[in-house]
Amino acid sequence: MTLNIGDLAPGFDLKNANASEGSAQMTLEQSRKSKGLIVVFECNHCPYVIASISRLEAMSAEAESNDIGFVGINSNDPVVYPNDSYEHMVKRAENMSYPYLHDDSQEIARAYDAKRTPEFFLFDEHLKLVYKGRMDDSPRDPTQAQTHELHDAIQAMLQGQAPAVTQTESIGCSVKWKQ
Repeated sequence: MTLNIGDLAPGFDLKNANASEGSAQMTLEQSRKSKGLIVVFECNHCPYVIASISRLEAMSAEAESNDIGFVGINSNDPVVYPNDSYEHMVKRAENMSYPYLHDDSQEIARAYDAKRTPEFFLFDEHLKLVYKGRMDDSPRDPTQAQTHELHDAIQAMLQGQAPAVTQTESIGCSVKWKQ
């Protein structure tokens, strides 16, 4: 299944590892805000995610200030990477400012056609996909970033315009699929 620009966000109802942000179970509707939603597929072990933690927090704050929802979803198989288990998600979430959802069945990753961590999906106020891909071109070293596609897509969306770039290839670890 491929999620294309203009498609509606696939629904979800997932367990939230971050008790301080959101409900114990979070749905798509609970996650959105009036101007849209950012869904990021992430995990605990990926060096690209680890190097992006401060930028994930900054992006969450930017989303919040623009009335856009922000949720992280971990779909990795914890048998392959035990650090991506729900229990480890709870521990990591102690330092997160947004809901961190567990896609144990991997159905949501498949519905979104997520391939890597981190990978971002920006939806507008009608939950139509506006942008998918990377945050920028340097997830492991923010000082080397030359492009900022996700930020640019947010700004264009808020101005009622289509982003100049609607899709990029994410840079990161592959989603760890169950066998």
